Amino acid sequence: MPSSSVLLSTAYFAPIPFYALTIKSVNIYIEQFENYTKQTFRNRCEILGANGIISLIVPVVKSRKPKILIKDLRISYDVDWQRNHWRTIFSAYGSSPYLDYFKDDIFPLFEVKEKFLLDYNLKIHDTICELLEIENNTILTSDFEKNSEDFENFREVISPKNKLINHQFQNEKYTQVFSEKTGFIPNLSILDLLFNEGPNSFSIMANCIVNVKKPVK
Repeated sequence: MPSSSVLLSTAYFAPIPFYALTIKSVNIYIEQFENYTKQTFRNRCEILGANGIISLIVPVVKSRKPKILIKDLRISYDVDWQRNHWRTIFSAYGSSPYLDYFKDDIFPLFEVKEKFLLDYNLKIHDTICELLEIENNTILTSDFEKNSEDFENFREVISPKNKLINHQFQNEKYTQVFSEKTGFIPNLSILDLLFNEGPNSFSIMANCIVNVKKPVK
Protein backbone atom coordinates (compact mmCIF):
# COMPACT_ATOMS: atom_id res chain seq x y z
CA MET A 1 0.00 0.00 0.00
CA PRO A 2 1.44 3.40 -0.91
CA SER A 3 1.98 5.78 1.97
CA SER A 4 0.86 9.38 1.92
CA SER A 5 2.91 12.21 0.43
CA VAL A 6 6.62 12.80 1.01
CA LEU A 7 8.78 15.90 0.63
CA LEU A 8 12.19 15.56 -0.99
CA SER A 9 14.97 17.79 -2.23
CA THR A 10 15.90 17.64 -5.88
CA ALA A 11 18.75 15.25 -6.64
CA TYR A 12 21.18 14.46 -9.45
CA PHE A 13 20.69 10.81 -10.43
CA ALA A 14 19.14 10.38 -7.01
CA PRO A 15 20.09 7.56 -4.63
CA ILE A 16 18.01 4.42 -4.34
CA PRO A 17 16.07 5.56 -1.21
CA PHE A 18 14.71 8.51 -3.24
CA TYR A 19 13.15 6.09 -5.72
CA ALA A 20 12.07 3.65 -3.04
CA LEU A 21 10.01 6.50 -1.57
CA THR A 22 8.75 7.39 -5.04
CA ILE A 23 7.16 3.98 -5.54
CA LYS A 24 5.88 3.77 -1.97
CA SER A 25 4.18 7.18 -1.85
CA VAL A 26 1.04 8.67 -3.37
CA ASN A 27 2.69 12.01 -4.19
CA ILE A 28 6.28 13.22 -4.28
CA TYR A 29 6.78 16.91 -3.50
CA ILE A 30 10.09 18.36 -4.67
CA GLU A 31 11.16 21.44 -2.75
CA GLN A 32 12.10 24.26 -5.10
CA PHE A 33 12.10 27.14 -2.61
CA GLU A 34 14.79 25.88 -0.26
CA ASN A 35 18.24 27.44 -0.25
CA TYR A 36 20.96 25.56 -2.10
CA THR A 37 23.16 23.53 0.23
CA LYS A 38 26.63 22.35 -0.75
CA GLN A 39 27.85 18.76 -0.46
CA THR A 40 24.43 17.17 -0.90
CA PHE A 41 22.75 15.01 -3.52
CA ARG A 42 21.18 18.11 -5.05
CA ASN A 43 24.14 18.34 -7.42
CA ARG A 44 26.03 15.10 -6.85
CA CYS A 45 25.55 11.38 -7.08
CA GLU A 46 27.55 8.41 -5.83
CA ILE A 47 28.45 5.41 -7.97
CA LEU A 48 30.70 2.43 -7.31
CA GLY A 49 34.08 2.06 -8.96
CA ALA A 50 36.89 -0.45 -8.59
CA ASN A 51 38.36 1.48 -5.66
CA GLY A 52 35.10 2.31 -3.91
CA ILE A 53 32.55 5.10 -4.00
CA ILE A 54 32.98 7.81 -6.64
CA SER A 55 31.23 11.16 -6.25
CA LEU A 56 30.14 12.87 -9.46
CA ILE A 57 29.52 16.57 -8.87
CA VAL A 58 27.64 18.99 -11.12
CA PRO A 59 29.41 22.38 -10.94
CA VAL A 60 27.14 25.33 -10.34
CA VAL A 61 27.48 29.04 -11.00
CA LYS A 62 28.54 30.88 -7.86
CA SER A 63 26.11 33.50 -6.66
CA ARG A 64 27.04 36.91 -5.32
CA LYS A 65 24.31 36.48 -2.77
CA PRO A 66 25.00 34.45 0.39
CA LYS A 67 21.94 32.29 -0.32
CA ILE A 68 20.23 31.22 -3.51
CA LEU A 69 17.01 29.29 -4.03
CA ILE A 70 17.47 25.88 -5.59
CA LYS A 71 15.09 26.82 -8.41
CA ASP A 72 17.40 29.69 -9.38
CA LEU A 73 20.66 27.76 -9.25
CA ARG A 74 22.43 27.67 -12.61
CA ILE A 75 24.70 24.92 -13.90
CA SER A 76 28.25 25.86 -14.89
CA TYR A 77 29.63 24.56 -18.17
CA ASP A 78 33.08 26.13 -17.84
CA VAL A 79 34.52 22.61 -17.85
CA ASP A 80 33.21 19.62 -19.79
CA TRP A 81 31.94 17.83 -16.69
CA GLN A 82 29.23 15.95 -18.62
CA ARG A 83 31.82 14.20 -20.77
CA ASN A 84 33.86 13.37 -17.66
CA HIS A 85 30.83 12.04 -15.78
CA TRP A 86 29.79 9.80 -18.66
CA ARG A 87 33.31 8.47 -19.10
CA THR A 88 33.49 7.64 -15.39
CA ILE A 89 30.08 5.95 -15.44
CA PHE A 90 30.93 3.97 -18.58
CA SER A 91 34.23 2.84 -17.04
CA ALA A 92 32.61 1.84 -13.73
CA TYR A 93 29.73 -0.09 -15.29
CA GLY A 94 31.32 -1.37 -18.48
CA SER A 95 30.97 -4.96 -17.31
CA SER A 96 27.53 -4.56 -15.73
CA PRO A 97 24.68 -6.61 -17.25
CA TYR A 98 22.46 -3.70 -18.31
CA LEU A 99 24.71 -0.80 -19.31
CA ASP A 100 24.38 -1.65 -23.00
CA TYR A 101 20.62 -1.99 -22.61
CA PHE A 102 20.11 1.46 -21.07
CA LYS A 103 23.02 3.54 -22.35
CA ASP A 104 21.14 4.91 -25.38
CA ASP A 105 18.51 6.34 -23.00
CA ILE A 106 20.96 7.66 -20.39
CA PHE A 107 23.70 9.11 -22.61
CA PRO A 108 21.53 11.92 -24.09
CA LEU A 109 21.20 13.31 -20.56
CA PHE A 110 24.91 14.12 -20.75
CA GLU A 111 24.46 16.09 -23.96
CA VAL A 112 21.56 18.35 -23.04
CA LYS A 113 22.55 21.79 -21.71
CA GLU A 114 19.89 22.79 -19.20
CA LYS A 115 20.39 26.22 -17.67
CA PHE A 116 19.06 25.42 -14.20
CA LEU A 117 19.99 22.50 -11.97
CA LEU A 118 16.39 21.86 -10.93
CA ASP A 119 15.25 21.54 -14.55
CA TYR A 120 18.13 19.20 -15.33
CA ASN A 121 17.39 16.98 -12.34
CA LEU A 122 13.71 16.83 -13.25
CA LYS A 123 14.60 15.76 -16.80
CA ILE A 124 16.77 13.00 -15.36
CA HIS A 125 13.98 11.97 -12.99
CA ASP A 126 11.47 11.78 -15.84
CA THR A 127 13.81 9.49 -17.77
CA ILE A 128 14.49 7.19 -14.81
CA CYS A 129 10.78 6.88 -14.04
CA GLU A 130 10.07 5.99 -17.65
CA LEU A 131 12.85 3.38 -17.81
CA LEU A 132 11.77 1.71 -14.57
CA GLU A 133 8.05 2.12 -15.33
CA ILE A 134 7.52 4.14 -12.17
CA GLU A 135 4.44 6.34 -11.99
CA ASN A 136 5.78 9.87 -11.85
CA ASN A 137 3.72 11.71 -9.24
CA THR A 138 6.19 14.56 -8.81
CA ILE A 139 4.83 17.93 -7.72
CA LEU A 140 6.95 21.07 -7.30
CA THR A 141 6.24 23.02 -4.13
CA SER A 142 4.55 26.39 -4.52
CA ASP A 143 6.32 27.87 -1.50
CA PHE A 144 8.86 26.76 1.08
CA GLU A 145 7.27 23.88 2.93
CA LYS A 146 7.54 23.76 6.67
CA ASN A 147 6.82 20.59 8.62
CA SER A 148 3.27 19.48 8.01
CA GLU A 149 1.01 16.57 8.81
CA ASP A 150 0.25 16.34 5.09
CA PHE A 151 3.60 14.78 4.21
CA GLU A 152 6.76 13.24 5.63
CA ASN A 153 9.80 15.45 5.29
CA PHE A 154 12.84 13.64 3.88
CA ARG A 155 14.70 16.70 2.58
CA GLU A 156 17.67 16.21 4.88
CA VAL A 157 17.30 12.48 5.50
CA ILE A 158 18.52 11.45 2.05
CA SER A 159 21.89 13.13 2.28
CA PRO A 160 25.56 12.11 2.22
CA LYS A 161 25.87 14.08 5.47
CA ASN A 162 23.30 11.86 7.23
CA LYS A 163 25.33 9.14 8.91
CA LEU A 164 22.15 7.28 9.93
CA ILE A 165 20.86 6.78 6.40
CA ASN A 166 21.94 3.12 6.31
CA HIS A 167 19.79 2.49 9.39
CA GLN A 168 16.83 4.49 8.11
CA PHE A 169 16.79 2.78 4.70
CA GLN A 170 17.62 -0.91 4.48
CA ASN A 171 18.21 -1.95 0.89
CA GLU A 172 17.66 -5.45 -0.34
CA LYS A 173 21.12 -6.57 -1.44
CA TYR A 174 21.79 -6.99 -5.12
CA THR A 175 24.84 -7.89 -7.18
CA GLN A 176 27.20 -4.98 -7.77
CA VAL A 177 30.08 -4.97 -10.25
CA PHE A 178 32.82 -4.70 -7.64
CA SER A 179 31.03 -6.32 -4.69
CA GLU A 180 33.64 -9.07 -4.35
CA LYS A 181 36.20 -6.37 -3.60
CA THR A 182 34.16 -3.74 -1.79
CA GLY A 183 31.31 -5.73 -0.29
CA PHE A 184 27.75 -4.52 -0.80
CA ILE A 185 27.45 -0.71 -0.73
CA PRO A 186 23.90 0.53 -0.05
CA ASN A 187 22.15 3.75 -1.06
CA LEU A 188 24.15 4.48 -4.19
CA SER A 189 22.78 6.34 -7.20
CA ILE A 190 19.85 4.77 -9.01
CA LEU A 191 22.32 4.24 -11.87
CA ASP A 192 24.06 1.52 -9.86
CA LEU A 193 20.83 -0.41 -9.43
CA LEU A 194 19.67 0.24 -12.99
CA PHE A 195 22.86 -1.01 -14.66
CA ASN A 196 23.25 -4.00 -12.35
CA GLU A 197 19.68 -5.23 -12.07
CA GLY A 198 17.73 -3.71 -14.96
CA PRO A 199 14.07 -4.83 -14.84
CA ASN A 200 14.56 -6.28 -11.34
CA SER A 201 15.20 -2.78 -9.96
CA PHE A 202 11.56 -2.05 -9.18
CA SER A 203 11.07 -5.13 -7.00
CA ILE A 204 14.34 -4.47 -5.16
CA MET A 205 13.25 -0.92 -4.34
CA ALA A 206 9.82 -2.16 -3.29
CA ASN A 207 11.58 -4.29 -0.66
CA CYS A 208 13.56 -1.35 0.70
CA ILE A 209 12.66 -0.94 4.37
CA VAL A 210 12.01 2.64 5.47
CA ASN A 211 12.53 3.06 9.21
CA VAL A 212 11.72 6.77 9.42
CA LYS A 213 8.22 7.03 10.85
CA LYS A 214 7.83 10.75 11.60
CA PRO A 215 8.48 13.92 9.65
CA VAL A 216 12.07 15.05 10.09
CA LYS A 217 12.53 18.53 11.50
